[in-house]
Amino acid sequence: MESISVFEIIKVGIGPSSSHTMGPWNAASAFIRIIKRERSIAEVKEVFLEFFGSLAKTGIGHGTDIAGMLGLNGEDFKTINTSKIDEIVHHIKTSEILNLGGEKEIPFVYGHHLVLNMSQSLDFHPNGMIFKAFFEDGTELVQDFYSVGGGFIASQEKNSIEKQCVRTLYPCHHGSDILKYCEKLGFDKMSDLILINEESWRTQEETRKEALYIWENIKECIYKGVNKEGILPGGLNVTRRAAGINRKLLGEKIYKSKEQWFQQVVDAEENFTNINKWISCFALAVNEENASFGRIITAPTNGASGVIPAVLMYAQAFTPHTSDDDIARFLLVAGEIGTLFKKNATISAAMGGCQAEVGVSSAMAAAGLTEILGGSVGQVLMAAEIAMEHHLGLTCDPIRGLVQIPCIERNTMGAMKAITAANIALESDPAKAKVSLDQVIQTMWETALSMNDRFKETSEGGLAIAVNVPEC
Repeated sequence: MESISVFEIIKVGIGPSSSHTMGPWNAASAFIRIIKRERSIAEVKEVFLEFFGSLAKTGIGHGTDIAGMLGLNGEDFKTINTSKIDEIVHHIKTSEILNLGGEKEIPFVYGHHLVLNMSQSLDFHPNGMIFKAFFEDGTELVQDFYSVGGGFIASQEKNSIEKQCVRTLYPCHHGSDILKYCEKLGFDKMSDLILINEESWRTQEETRKEALYIWENIKECIYKGVNKEGILPGGLNVTRRAAGINRKLLGEKIYKSKEQWFQQVVDAEENFTNINKWISCFALAVNEENASFGRIITAPTNGASGVIPAVLMYAQAFTPHTSDDDIARFLLVAGEIGTLFKKNATISAAMGGCQAEVGVSSAMAAAGLTEILGGSVGQVLMAAEIAMEHHLGLTCDPIRGLVQIPCIERNTMGAMKAITAANIALESDPAKAKVSLDQVIQTMWETALSMNDRFKETSEGGLAIAVNVPEC
């Protein structure tokens, strides 16, 4: 089993969905690289892209078609000016021209060159897609891709595309491995072990810098979210709420920068109700940004991108554990817990429902918070187990395929459960726990396999059909 860096689980992304937006975008970019490796962009006459299964059924709401076009157009979701996305897509559709890889203009007719096949699924994974390139000499290149959650992509031939297999010094594929190595090495903090393993990808100093880079992006995303009002795109007419909550909590206070705003949050009245509202505000802010093609932190997915930011912001604003070291340790531990779910179950809602997204992110956040609040290695793992235990069976049933209802509010619930799980674990003896983290991960996977496909991001069950929203 290959090792996974924590920064493959927690990373900069773009909304609204890691599996349905970032995955297809990554696949399109990978297909461009394959063309360049096998032939050249200059030789391409036409390209075709067909989405299947969940990608097709909820593709419009998740921006799957948009991601496919932008990826083929040579755009990078980490650097693209998100305010220009609508303009670029409009130009491709109206001009019927795609600038393949940013190098060659070719004909591209939406509905002909890009198709959402809602009647067929590919066997390998419900998030399947097939790319085809036809060359001037009449030959063709065909490649299948599958978006397997968190922006990760695979093909039937390769479990991960264009990735070098890495083995860490102390491979941790299960919670029991973490306990074993921490005991062997005499580590009281789980993050000490993770920091050593991350040296397989970068130095410890670079790891800390990456963690602080993630934190800066989290603050930027929350700050944007609490300062934007209006209606979210997509046709559900969902009103942004984070800005209103922020305004009520701060009253008449004025701020002109992210730093000034954060200090006012820190200085705000601390009582249970206010802190509870702030946590919800943080999560809402992120997921409202996610729903509108904003730049967010995928942790471990976009649909669950508000949980870890909300809990980490809570820790920074309302606990004494606010150092750069605390931030790094929180993210290292949270990310490592995410890798356990990725390797032993799934982080894809199309495979496991929302327990695989908000449930996993809540477990990650609970572990990270327990780590910086002084929990033992056993208590950290216990917190993750408690958080997931109370998300088991959670379905993914987005109305109209949009990452809005129930997704946005669900992140506030995941954040609250994470904090509760951390507090329970800190007051408990892990030796007396009846369920281990490894057992709950296995149970989550068995639950995912038993779950009806209607509740796995197809918009064919649950709230998606119970709430009748007329088309606009």
